[in-house]
Amino acid sequence: MDRDALADFLLRRRQELKPADVGLSAGPRRRTSGLRREEVAMLAAMSTDYYARLEQRRGPQPSVQMLAALARALRLTPDERDYLYRISGHSAPDRAAFTDYLPPSLLRVLDRLHDTPAFVVSAIDEVLVQNDASRALIGDATGRAGMERSGIYRWFAHPETERARYPVPRS
Repeated sequence: MDRDALADFLLRRRQELKPADVGLSAGPRRRTSGLRREEVAMLAAMSTDYYARLEQRRGPQPSVQMLAALARALRLTPDERDYLYRISGHSAPDRAAFTDYLPPSLLRVLDRLHDTPAFVVSAIDEVLVQNDASRALIGDATGRAGMERSGIYRWFAHPETERARYPVPRS
């Protein structure tokens, strides 16, 4: 893992993004032109302390899951994402396989849907990212772990709760 390259890349990319690029408001008292560390951490669903340690060259080697979350939060292109994985000491994911990578253009569309519940799922029905309206409607679906992340798995493993959303029509 190249801590210096990782820290420089994260800092540079964070400073390039504007709050509006990721669906956040700038607020009246903003001293920084780019995103704040806590905003990146929130978008990546990680602690601000963990993200700060990565930028300060003191953090541990990020897992593949953390790198995927950072790639989404920082709206990285496929080439930037591959670079992030390589400098973190991991192999870049295969672009041809089904992955949880979401292109920045799709994330920008999701960011603009403020009043419409929306989420993006993987090929096995894992919620990869969702907007605030979707969280208000169905709860935070990105917080599940393991097999529970898959809606297909939950449909068969927990029919009493998963199928309750779809009432049986009365004849």
